[in-house]
Order: sequence, then structure tokens, then C-alpha cells
Amino acid sequence: LPSVAAGLVSARIFPILTARIGGVLLSGPATAAGSAASAAMMGPDATSYVEQFLSVAGLLFGLLLGQTYGFLYAQQESVYYALFEEVTEAKSLLEQVSLTCRGRAMFPRVLEQIDKYVEEDLTRVDADPAVLLSARPADDPLEAIMYMTSVGVPGTVYQTVKSLRTARARRLGALQRKVPPVHMVLLWALALCVMMGFPLLGACRLASDGVCLGVGSVRSVEGVLFGVMAFAIVMTKRVVGELLRPRGGAYNVDTTLGVMVRGLKRELKQRMCGG
Repeated sequence: LPSVAAGLVSARIFPILTARIGGVLLSGPATAAGSAASAAMMGPDATSYVEQFLSVAGLLFGLLLGQTYGFLYAQQESVYYALFEEVTEAKSLLEQVSLTCRGRAMFPRVLEQIDKYVEEDLTRVDADPAVLLSARPADDPLEAIMYMTSVGVPGTVYQTVKSLRTARARRLGALQRKVPPVHMVLLWALALCVMMGFPLLGACRLASDGVCLGVGSVRSVEGVLFGVMAFAIVMTKRVVGELLRPRGGAYNVDTTLGVMVRGLKRELKQRMCGG
């Protein structure tokens, strides 16, 4: 919807922008020298210069936007791989704990720590990974499970917890935001440069052709193309923004993660209820 709105608004304001920019460039001293300078400013040389400016700005914007999209998409793909590995290790841990600790006094406490890990760590894709990783060992449920089950000679549970922590580290590293907000600001600035170059080019072309710079002199097809371009740029930027969102977007992992851990939560609840 914002992309469509941007396209419609851009198509409507393109003739106004072109006429205003042309009027500003042609405004000058009411003398012969001033008129000659204004005509030279809006001549074929100026049109060629604006075309080159648009080519350079469009190239820079396309390169930066393409690299950003490719990087964010690869990062999102690595998050999926890390989550599948971590959920698999978490299920293995629950099975091993149920086999080795059932009937022992610590079994309910171990299940509580697994439940805490799932609710406060595994499913928290919107939390800051650096904050989660910097938690004290005393607050780490995996550390508590390792302490309760591996005092003395480490057993199979210790190896599973070790593998789970490795998978958790991969997931946190993949979720860590690597594109700063200033990067997105620079993308919007380049997009604005590209967009504002088209009304300037239209004003130069009309002036060089000797057409009176009024709103009615701007062809409607140019406004439509300007609106289509605005729609495409805003839509592409919103796709990149969706890749940056940790939760609730079309490209995010929260929906898939909820499906993956559904069976784990159900089995964990049954174990905690004595099933």
C-alpha cells in the first residue's frame, strides 16, 4: 500500500515539480545578459549533464541496493539453517534427559530449565543476540542442565548440551544485525537523488525545446513513468526493510520457528505433567 501511494503521489506531483524547478532555474535578472545565462543553463549541455548525473546516481543506488539485498537474504538463509539444527539438538536433549533422568529427583528441575531455554532463548528472535550471549552462567538454563546432569564424569547429556550450545551460537551469530541504520538512510538519500533528477531532466528538455514551462506543458506519460519508478523504488526498499525486521515480516523466521517448536513444547508439557 505505501508503494502504491508513493507511485500515485509521484505521478500527480511530477508536472508541478518540473514546472517549479524550471521556473527557479530560468528566474534571473531581467536583462539580456541574464536571459542569455538562463538559456545557456537550460540548454542541451545542461540536459546532457543531468542525464550523466542520473546514470551515476542510478548505478550507485542499484549497486548498493543489490549488495544489501543479497547480503540480507543470505543472512536470513543462515538463520533458517541454524534454527533447524538447534531445534533438532533441543529435541535430542529432551529425549536423552527423559531416558537418563526419569525417576530421579532432579528430573522436574531439568525439564523446567529446558522449558525456560525454549521460552526465553530459542523463540526470542526479536531479542538482541549479544545481550542473550552475555548473560551470566548462573542465568543460563543450558549451564544449569549441564551442572545437574554432568557432575563428575561427563555423560551423553553433556555432549548433547555442548552441541546445542554450538548450534545456539550459530543462531545468535546469524541473527545479529549487521546492517546499521545509517546504511538504510544512505539508501533513501540515493533514491531521493535519483527521483529528483527526473523532474530536473524534464525541465531542461522542455526549456531546450523552447516550450513554455507550465504545468500543462509536461506530458502526462512522463508523470506516469515517474510514478511507476517511484512505486518500484519504494517497493524494493520495503522488501529490504522486511529482511531487516526480526519478527512479523514476510521474510522472517518467527512463523516457521513457531511450527518447528510446536511439537517440542507439546512433548515438554507432557513430560512435565508426568506423561
